[in-house]
Amino acid sequence: MEKSTSFQGALSTLFNVYAKKTDPFIKLLDVFLVFLVFIGVVQFGYVVLVGTYPFNSFLSGFIAAVGQFVLTVSFRSQLIESSDPKLAKSAFSSKRAFLEYCISSLVFHFFVVNFLG
Repeated sequence: MEKSTSFQGALSTLFNVYAKKTDPFIKLLDVFLVFLVFIGVVQFGYVVLVGTYPFNSFLSGFIAAVGQFVLTVSFRSQLIESSDPKLAKSAFSSKRAFLEYCISSLVFHFFVVNFLG
């Protein structure tokens, strides 16, 4: 029983520190990341239960979810690096990171839609 209470205490402490010290925009990105994981799981579950008849459609949707997840994680890490002077290795603005995120998302989704045929 002692381990479960210490585990619950650790989770409670982690959640409290996350809620207090994390920027609201980063929290929004985290919610979007959870949504992308949910979408990927739902699509994979659909393919397992129903079948893979429109295989290009499944592949495009699943790759879109995974790829957008990767792009968003990269954007999140750039925002954290630009906001913390200890982690900043070079002069990197959050506006530039957002612009790169938008452009890379547009290019990525262009290729995903192109793969649909």
